[in-house]
Amino acid sequence: MLGYVTIGANDPEKSGKFYDAVFGAIGSERKFADGGWIGYGKKGEESHSVYVCPPHDKKTATIGNGSMFAFKANNTGEVKAAYEAGLKSGGSDEGAPGPRPADSKTFFGAYMRDPVGNKICVFCKP
Repeated sequence: MLGYVTIGANDPEKSGKFYDAVFGAIGSERKFADGGWIGYGKKGEESHSVYVCPPHDKKTATIGNGSMFAFKANNTGEVKAAYEAGLKSGGSDEGAPGPRPADSKTFFGAYMRDPVGNKICVFCKP
């Protein structure tokens, strides 16, 4: 049902480095960068559905308390790789890779914040 996601950024290239690393680890890539906008989509596909850009109202991009975007990975290895890549590319920890809840056999996720403070999850269902 989700059509696309727009993530606010005060410095699109700084946030772009973070998302390049995280999305690269789960099989997606930067599709374009133009006029402060960066678009991402699956490798090998033409389409893109995640955008990083300054807010339309020209005000400072800020985090939404309680808001989070979750991006699906193919396996636990990709979740771990995305988490490590995100932390090395300007992100901060919000929950190391692992099952949620701790005894789950059906959900494996990692949580982090991008350079603006937006919370994201990278997860898989092993």
